[in-house]
Amino acid sequence: MRAFSRLYQTLDQTTSTNAKVQAMAEYFAVASECDAAWAVYFLSGRRLKKLIGASLMRKWLVEISELPQWLVEDCYANVGDLAETIALLISPHSEVDTTTLSLTAQVEALQALALLSEDQQRTAITQWWQQSGYAACFIINKLLTGGLRVGVSQLLVARAIAQHTSLPRAVILHRMMGNWTPDTEFWQTLTSEDDGKAVISRPYPFCLASPLEDSPESLGPADEWFAEWKWDGIRAQLIRRNGETFLWSRGEELITSRFPEIANAAEHLEDGTVMDGEILPWRDNRVQPFSELQRRIGRKTVGKKLLGEVPCIFLAYDCMEYGNTDIREQSLSARRKQLEQVIKKCNHTAVKISELLNTDNWETLATLRTESRQRLVEGLMLKHRDAPFHTGRKRGQYWKWKIEPYTVDAVMIYAQAGHGRRSNLYTDYTFSVWNDDTLVPIAKAYSGLDNKEIAELDKWIRKNTVERFGPVRSVDPVQVFELAFEGINRSSRHKSGIAVRFPRIVRWRRDLSAKDADTLADIKQLIDTD
Repeated sequence: MRAFSRLYQTLDQTTSTNAKVQAMAEYFAVASECDAAWAVYFLSGRRLKKLIGASLMRKWLVEISELPQWLVEDCYANVGDLAETIALLISPHSEVDTTTLSLTAQVEALQALALLSEDQQRTAITQWWQQSGYAACFIINKLLTGGLRVGVSQLLVARAIAQHTSLPRAVILHRMMGNWTPDTEFWQTLTSEDDGKAVISRPYPFCLASPLEDSPESLGPADEWFAEWKWDGIRAQLIRRNGETFLWSRGEELITSRFPEIANAAEHLEDGTVMDGEILPWRDNRVQPFSELQRRIGRKTVGKKLLGEVPCIFLAYDCMEYGNTDIREQSLSARRKQLEQVIKKCNHTAVKISELLNTDNWETLATLRTESRQRLVEGLMLKHRDAPFHTGRKRGQYWKWKIEPYTVDAVMIYAQAGHGRRSNLYTDYTFSVWNDDTLVPIAKAYSGLDNKEIAELDKWIRKNTVERFGPVRSVDPVQVFELAFEGINRSSRHKSGIAVRFPRIVRWRRDLSAKDADTLADIKQLIDTD
């Protein structure tokens, strides 16, 4: 546990990619196989299920610290993170831990809490608080609440393991995909010599595109590129191996049972086939609004009624495995031919192929791009004909040429402190627009301002607070900001009657007064004109 705590501190305190990789490689060199497996589990973004509620932990913190509840609550409000507050108030001032549990033993002890009474849980947890140094105490609390986040990507973790084992990073990445149990057997499989075999259900790492910020003419001749619509659905991989079907989301969640129409269609695929594509709501031979797909997202089982109301398809746009052979290093042109054969042989309405658009010249594509909103897509994808299916995001061969986002001018009405390094600053804001003479909230946003603007706004918020609601402050409604968002739909769950997707701040409109902000009618008109 001490070694993992030190690793976490190192990763948290440096922005150097090489330093992070080196720190992880050094940890893997000394950790036990089981500890290394758990480290990979947490470093790759996986988490334990929430074990203890925050309210209980706050109650125990007041009791153990022997501090007045108001002072503990004030500390928590200022720090902004419960795990960090507990570590600051309870853990020994020395960084020396008196506990000797390994990472694996600590995790097992945490998981065993589910079998204990509340009094027994309190005894075990508060003992860890008092015996662990700050870093270990912080991590234990994050594991308890299921909120441990480490500032590294899966690519960096794979790079560190590859450095430790001298195996190709692509092999490590593939082995880290899908469902696995963090134990000695997994670590041995992860680090063993490449035998060319893959777990039947395992997907490939996803290939990601970069946003196109220059004009498309900067990419060279248009006929060197494939162009497709940028679909607005769930990115997924459809796998057919050994007579079984597996449907994985980009978030590495197995969602086969949630889309039975796609799973049934996949039975018509040739064995040894893996395709990349998009799950889309589809009716009358065209895509439906993303809001329709949201009705099925999160449902582990889908009833017959919902299946009929929101039928879905798998729209394929790449093929990574054909005839049980990994073809990712082949050119996109070659993979496209294989994909066309796969879809033709499958011949099922729930598995389709993404159409290629006319790429004779950029002007034609630019014109097509203007039709994106009417077609319920996000713009265009541009892929070089010779590109392999690479891992992660590599600039140069895959581009997303998205349409311009919607923008509105809105008034800030609430502010809340951020988390982690920004826990002492007000960085999370609620914005509203006018509905007659009333300001109605429409979005929350926390990105788009630079550090100087955040510091200036934080100072203003503290001086212009009207009311406090726990960690939230109501502020004088005079600051106007331009917001951008990708999509907008009607919503019965929101007071405003609308829901926006991916809101973020474009700029602080110091030139506008609150009365100049947009109205709810203006925003609803955006829906009606699409």
